This record gives sequence, C-alpha cells and structure tokens, in this order.
Amino acid sequence: QVQLVESGGGLVQAGGSLRLSCAASGRTFSSYFMGWFRQTPGKEREFVAAISWNGARTYYADSVKGRFTISRDNAKNTVYLQMSSLKPEDTAVYYCAGAREPTVVVNSYNYWGQGTQVTVSS
Repeated sequence: QVQLVESGGGLVQAGGSLRLSCAASGRTFSSYFMGWFRQTPGKEREFVAAISWNGARTYYADSVKGRFTISRDNAKNTVYLQMSSLKPEDTAVYYCAGAREPTVVVNSYNYWGQGTQVTVSS
C-alpha cells in the first residue's frame, strides 16, 4: 500500500512558477512508477508527467514539455513537479499517482493522492 499526499499548489500569475510535492508513505515507494495528472471541472483527468522508479526516464504531455520538470527523491519518498512559465490553461487540480508498471494511462495507476489546486491568473 502507498499513501500519497500532494502539497505546493496555490495561486500564481501567468509566467510564474510553482513546485508541487507528493509525499508517499510505505517502504515500496522506490519501486513505483510515479505520475502527475490534472483535472478541471467537466473534463477528464489528463496525463501531465511521469517518471520511472529510479528517475532515469521521464515522460511529458506535449502541452507541458519544456515548461514542467518531474523528479523524485527516493530517500525522501517524494516526487516533485516543477512548473515554470505557467499559463492560465494550466489551472487545474493536480494529482500525483503511483503505478506498479510503467504507464501514462490514467486508469492504470493504482494509488492516488487527494489533489492540490493550482490557479494561474492572467
């Protein structure tokens, strides 16, 4: 079992930056493929970024490539999402999630945090 808790969301102006953190409980965190997703009202949850168990491989949605960076610190059981050059369309609830196998498909993730709101003002 893995429990995930996100933090770091908030209100930021367009062009600004935020860093989201996701703290995980459980000794098996380092074996999980971790991802970040986001969701706005009335829309399906969408993939943002993912990272392999050892951080060697990262994956990004086209909409955030070059602006967002995913990383993890297995010693701290934490995964991060550094968001830069934020746009109003990045406004959403951001969720971190863990999967037993490498995937960017939302329904393939096994564990989810409660989400953290990111609001980007124009």
